[in-house]
Amino acid sequence: MVDNSEIVALSEEIKNSRKILSCLGDETRQHIILEMIKGGDCTGLRVNDIAVKSNLSRPAVSHHLGIMKDAGLVKVRREGTKNYYYFDADMESFTTLITMLNHAKAIMSSLPERSGDD
Repeated sequence: MVDNSEIVALSEEIKNSRKILSCLGDETRQHIILEMIKGGDCTGLRVNDIAVKSNLSRPAVSHHLGIMKDAGLVKVRREGTKNYYYFDADMESFTTLITMLNHAKAIMSSLPERSGDD
């Protein structure tokens, strides 16, 4: 039997992972992530660059980058009037997500077999 404190802790971890889960669950943002990675420029990409690579409008890219920034997936660096979006090297949001997934996996693996297959 799983200890109730483990369930409470996992519940809090899931709550803390909601933004990154929502961010990664969207197909358009997945596409933007892949295009940013393919771009290979560690210094960051501008909204126009991402829009061209992803075939999205500038406002759509800006909207999705805002969500990604809020989730802790990307950061923005300003140089004069130009904004460059890049992946956060610390990736605290990914660490939170990985911790939650590992905890969920540990809880699930401790449960008894329930499939009925012997």
